[in-house]
Amino acid sequence: MSTLAKVMSKFRLAVVQLQVSSVKADNLSRVRRLVKEAAGGGGQVVLLPECFNSPYGTSFFSSYAEKIPGESTQVLSEAAKENKVYLVGGSIPEEDGGKLYNSCTVFGPDGEMILKHRKIHLFDIDVPGKIRFQESETLSPGNSLSMFETPFCKVGVGICYDIRFAELAQIYSRKGCQLLVYPGAFNMTTGPAHWELLQRGRALDNQVYVATASPARDESASYVAWGHSTVVNPWGEVVSKAGPEEAIIYADIDLQYLSDIRQQIPITAQRRDDLYAVTSTQEGSG
Repeated sequence: MSTLAKVMSKFRLAVVQLQVSSVKADNLSRVRRLVKEAAGGGGQVVLLPECFNSPYGTSFFSSYAEKIPGESTQVLSEAAKENKVYLVGGSIPEEDGGKLYNSCTVFGPDGEMILKHRKIHLFDIDVPGKIRFQESETLSPGNSLSMFETPFCKVGVGICYDIRFAELAQIYSRKGCQLLVYPGAFNMTTGPAHWELLQRGRALDNQVYVATASPARDESASYVAWGHSTVVNPWGEVVSKAGPEEAIIYADIDLQYLSDIRQQIPITAQRRDDLYAVTSTQEGSG
């Protein structure tokens, strides 16, 4: 392997677990500061949490919603360019054509937006006595898969509840993604039960790296996030994890290690395409 190839086979991922407040301007200023800190720590790809500019909740989405491009995405663009990083901008409530979406934008080191992913699967759950939440009361679902290229690897994007749908991760993996990123905000019921389990499952099933970014926990919020942003390797091991508080975690993504895992347990070659298949019917960056 050439020296350049060895260098490009590894890169540092930084995951920002942001403390989100009800003041949008404060959230955006924290993003600027923490992205700079993440880049200073060697982060070449930086991941922000779901709903980073707004409290999470159906009562907040319409009042905090923005057009894209808009105020929050302008901050992301500038932060990516100033720090020369690939910035996966968590998500924000997006208004477009009278509809609201939960949308993730990705910016390159030149500050240009290279992707917009709208949450495909809306978080509508009802666990009696614990939590009921219906995103569909205010949000509309996205209808496209979302992947982007970096000099290191191809990356697949989902938002929070999207991680529960194994087919999405399978398609991303089959289309060449080696890292899957999920900005998310699991809660105090589903977080301890399923957050890490789902990430390890998606990583192990598809022999990819999986990274999640949660808001930091705020016990006084109407929706209390679990926190514990995490990075899992293709062997299904947790390689980096935050606690509940605001933090930046780092993980060195080793694509040669990923390749080695796939050679040792060659599930891709052993898949019975003559018996079953998972396929996509629509792609894009909407």
